[in-house]
Amino acid sequence: MPQTILQLSTKGAGLYEFTHEAERFVAANGHDEALLTIFVRHTSCSLIVQENADPDVQRDLNEFFRRLVPPANHPSMRWMIHTLEGPDDMPAHIKAALTKTSISIPAKDGKLLLGTWQGLYLFEHRSRPHTRQIVLHLA
Repeated sequence: MPQTILQLSTKGAGLYEFTHEAERFVAANGHDEALLTIFVRHTSCSLIVQENADPDVQRDLNEFFRRLVPPANHPSMRWMIHTLEGPDDMPAHIKAALTKTSISIPAKDGKLLLGTWQGLYLFEHRSRPHTRQIVLHLA
C-alpha cells in the first residue's frame, strides 16, 4: 500500500489546492479500484473538498470562517483562555474542529473520482506562513 507525505507551504490563512499532487500520486500508484485517504498532521488547519472553478467560493469560505470564529483579540472572543501562541491560534483550533483532518476519495484506473468542479484543499487557519504535512495513503 503506497504512502507519501506532501509538504505544503502556506502564506497565511486561506485555501491551498493540492488536487494535482494527489492525482499524480494516485496515477503513479494506481490500482483498478482504490481508496485514497488524506490526513493532515496538524491541529490548526484542516482539509476540505470544495469547488475549484470560481475563486469567489474560496474567498467567501474564508470570510465566513473569519466571521464565525474571529481572532482571540476580538471583543466577542474575550472568553478564550489559550492565547499564548497569538490571537489566531485558538480560533484556528476551533475552525479545524469544525472541519476535517482526514478525507477519503475513491479512485478507479489510477484516477481520483472527484466531481467536475471538486478540488482538494488544505484550509490554513493561521494568519502567518506554515509548512504543513499531508499524508496520502492509497489502499
